[in-house]
Amino acid sequence: MEIQNLTSSDQWERVKEELCKELGEDAFSNWFGRVEHEETAGGAVRLSVPTVFLKNWIQRNYTEQLIGLWKREQKDIDRIEVTVRSVLRPRMPQPTQPPQPITPRRIRGRKQAVNRSIHFGLSPTAVDIPCLADISDEAAVDFLNGAALSSKMTFDTFCDGNSNNHAFRVVRQFATGHEHRLESLYVHASAGIGKTHLLQAAASEARRSGRRAAYMSAEFFMYHLVPALRTAAFPLLHQSLKSIDLLLIDDLQFLHGKQGHEEFCKTLDMVMECPSQVIIAADRPPEDLTTLPQQIQQRLRSSQVVSIQKADFALRHEILKQAVLRARQRYADFDVPNDVADYIARHVTSSIRDLEGALNRLFAHNQLTRQPVTPEFAKKTLRDLVQNEEPRAVKVEEIQQIVCKHFSVSKADLLSSCRARTLVRPRQIAMYIAKAVTGRSLPEIGRRFGNRDHTTVLHAIRKIEALLTRDADLAQEIDLLKRLVHS
Repeated sequence: MEIQNLTSSDQWERVKEELCKELGEDAFSNWFGRVEHEETAGGAVRLSVPTVFLKNWIQRNYTEQLIGLWKREQKDIDRIEVTVRSVLRPRMPQPTQPPQPITPRRIRGRKQAVNRSIHFGLSPTAVDIPCLADISDEAAVDFLNGAALSSKMTFDTFCDGNSNNHAFRVVRQFATGHEHRLESLYVHASAGIGKTHLLQAAASEARRSGRRAAYMSAEFFMYHLVPALRTAAFPLLHQSLKSIDLLLIDDLQFLHGKQGHEEFCKTLDMVMECPSQVIIAADRPPEDLTTLPQQIQQRLRSSQVVSIQKADFALRHEILKQAVLRARQRYADFDVPNDVADYIARHVTSSIRDLEGALNRLFAHNQLTRQPVTPEFAKKTLRDLVQNEEPRAVKVEEIQQIVCKHFSVSKADLLSSCRARTLVRPRQIAMYIAKAVTGRSLPEIGRRFGNRDHTTVLHAIRKIEALLTRDADLAQEIDLLKRLVHS
């Protein structure tokens, strides 16, 4: 028996090598990184996976490919059997000041067995939970705590500046319960700008202050919470949801599929009535979530909406400074001179994630070569990162904010129907710049300027173009605004 197991193990290793070559490392890691070989017997290969989702995906997409590869090792193989490993989720270590647990009322009666497993299969840090009907109330409640929080993503480690200060303050008020008059908050920002950091920080802060907080991604919400609420565990989960003070749903843009939308709509309406407050985040404004049905968009637009803009030079410089200080706590000999920090902050502008990645690369090369960190060293080390940096996509909302600040008008007035001269000119300039730098169509720009007709936008653009031919001061003013937009 031991020889057979050893042989099967060797065969599985060779099958994985060939599969990795055919699929590529990324796809192989995504779908087969957590697959385990259980046994080979009677013409069948038995594999196990941690989630039902992964089992179904492999059976639908890779069964024939797996059989073909196994036949090279053992000709009598004619089927692949995939099973789900069921392992209780280990409890996370309790914080120094543990939050109040989510404790639902005891539900009378025996829970019925259900066939569907609830699992954490889509997060790299997640682990499985078995059928909710077969585990204790405590484990079922722990399910609602959502994904594990990163100890690095707190309000203390979040650098705030002009581009994100408003969002930072509002999210923090929600976390501490100071904004109880508001039920929901919608935060939007492009990838790598800090929205996940803010949401995780809010969850941690809420728990530290004794509030009950649950953080989860849209994928977890759609694939796990929604199905769970359709099982016999519904009364327990629904009662538990009512005890949550703050629910946080991240990366809403990943919600997909018609059935997912319908299920999400029904569940979101119910869920948002349970906790005291809800924070939802995505990578775009509610009106740009065009893959979502109108009822979801309307629900999101009715929330308080805040955005996080891309970090300006001053904030990028401060982020680098704080990152260097953290690195020096472990490596006292590592330092980044001010002129090098200036170079990185000026040239790596796409996202905070890329900014930190540039610093990590600089640190790795410094530790490997022991060369001092000079501007020349930084240019050589980061050459490909700087050269490959793509111009960022400018949003109409960013242009509106900059124009409003420059002309000292409110955004509400800018988008209003008021025809006062002090508003008409800034409005026309904003429309002109929006067309020049965003690539948006005239109807799209009109919708973002108070649902104006595209002919109104065209008139504004032609008006500014005519003025530019004879007004040098206006040309300089618009050139300045364009630079501010791209900064």
